[in-house]
Amino acid sequence: MMLRAVFVILLVAVTVGGVWSYQKIANPGPPTLETSLLYQTQRTIDPFELRSTEGDSDQGQGVSLQDLEGQWTVIFTGYTFCPDICPTTMAQLQQSWQEITELTDTPMQVWMVSVDPQRDDIPRLRQYVGFFNQGLADDIRTPFVGIRGEHKDLFPFVRNIGLMYSIPDEDETNYLVNHSAAIILINPRGHQQAVFRASHDPGMIPTVNPQLLVRDLKRILRYLE
Repeated sequence: MMLRAVFVILLVAVTVGGVWSYQKIANPGPPTLETSLLYQTQRTIDPFELRSTEGDSDQGQGVSLQDLEGQWTVIFTGYTFCPDICPTTMAQLQQSWQEITELTDTPMQVWMVSVDPQRDDIPRLRQYVGFFNQGLADDIRTPFVGIRGEHKDLFPFVRNIGLMYSIPDEDETNYLVNHSAAIILINPRGHQQAVFRASHDPGMIPTVNPQLLVRDLKRILRYLE
């Protein structure tokens, strides 16, 4: 009788342990990340109306919240006159692009949101992002897209996704624009999913480490998809 009771207890313990192990495997917790923050609750984005470099018009093509749906979108702020952070970030994303797109079957796109409305018109922005699109063939969509808008439309969008930029004085013509170096990840529902934080090492340009970005993105996509 005693042996039978012990056997039943052991059987229950093994069963419970097996169920717990299965749940841990089937439903793993959030991934451990190196340079990014994964939002456990997706953050919605307010409606917006901006212009993109896609199309042939010098006025660009209108883009709105709906254009973020159906793809993963990597967003960062920059401008074509930027001497360091922007070209470095763009080059790093370009060099890592094949590795990034191999992480998912869902289309992926980079939006460089210009924070210099005064100087970055569509033709200039199109030429800038076009340089980084070279060699990145994609039959679905252009990998790198420039986005612009006037300050009244641009600032609410940038602030809404948790980034920032400075505004030069009206009479300034030769100036630098202070802006965020972080990168935002938008999921296929058009919601903010994660932020990749820039490294601020002494004497180095504050950019997102591309190796860490790829590793974290792989963990995020594996967790979510």
